[in-house]
Amino acid sequence: MHSLWHYAFVQQALLAGIVTAILAGVVGPIVTMRNMSFAVHGLAEVGFSGAAGAVMLGLPAPVGVLAAAFAAAGAIGALGVRLRERDVAIGSVLAFGMGLGVLFLTLSTRYATEAFSILFGSILAVSREDVLRTALVGAAALAALAAISRPLRFASVDPEVAEARGVPVRLLSTVFLLILALAVAEVIQVVGALLVLTLVVVPAGAAQRLTAHPSLITACSVAIALAATVGGLVCALYTSWPVSFFVTALSFTAYVLARATAPLVALIKAPGRSAAASKREPGAI
Repeated sequence: MHSLWHYAFVQQALLAGIVTAILAGVVGPIVTMRNMSFAVHGLAEVGFSGAAGAVMLGLPAPVGVLAAAFAAAGAIGALGVRLRERDVAIGSVLAFGMGLGVLFLTLSTRYATEAFSILFGSILAVSREDVLRTALVGAAALAALAAISRPLRFASVDPEVAEARGVPVRLLSTVFLLILALAVAEVIQVVGALLVLTLVVVPAGAAQRLTAHPSLITACSVAIALAATVGGLVCALYTSWPVSFFVTALSFTAYVLARATAPLVALIKAPGRSAAASKREPGAI
């Protein structure tokens, strides 16, 4: 079994998984901060419709996923910014996108196995070109996120005050949705459209249970996403079970452990906070 690591398809899967996990781990905390888990699900489902359309036209399924997710992100950003408006916009775009997916699959004269593989991921089938595309898309998404990170965080924490101070809240929301579309398109190739939340949302949720510092949350989220992705790939290579199952199981295990250890972490930090508070009291020794 050790010889498997010398095969190109295993090395390519590992590289694509690492890039995807880093991107998902960085984007995830902002997704949870902005309550956009439904947006992740919506973009993933529309991405499947894009894959079906690409197969119908004789194009690679990943190209359809990326194009459809990007178009859906733009539509959602244009239709609604605030939470209530955004949920309605996401639901509307999701319903229309899934309807198109059904139409594409019906009209396609080709066997749609490639499109259906988008539902559950196919990381072991990525090519050298897919790895290069993943790296370029991941780098572009991370660069764009770094460029808007400070105003985006301000708009995420308090959108009303940010808007009053002249921060372009609608523009930032749309740009982040486009970045999220890139991340979702990358994650789909690892775990599939149905399980995309396992890398974008679950690691970030676990990280937020362990610390409240923004930078540490991001670092923990990336570490958990990497561990789940690489660990899932390793487990799949040594068993006959799918990669997506192991990635989901490891990610969920990390979340459960984070929830279980969160009270212990808070208890350890409590004496330090109590001592600091007592020093600020009048007459404290």
